Amino acid sequence: MEIFNGVAADTIEATGPWQKARRSVQAGSCVELRPLDTGAVAVRNSRHPDGPALVFTRAEIDSLFDGVRNGEFDHLTA
Repeated sequence: MEIFNGVAADTIEATGPWQKARRSVQAGSCVELRPLDTGAVAVRNSRHPDGPALVFTRAEIDSLFDGVRNGEFDHLTA
């Protein structure tokens, strides 16, 4: 079975721009998200804008954000 880890970010078509958090580092070490016309959300690393992007369903993104809001990932912060 072949496993693919994302698609080329520069091939993703969407009407909205890539967006990162206001508190992101200006040096380009940021996670960027882009809403797709299908309702899904693409995620990429700003250091590799043409590199792979992962595409998640809206439900998957909502679950992630809910976990972040509830502190489930606080152990990952310094």
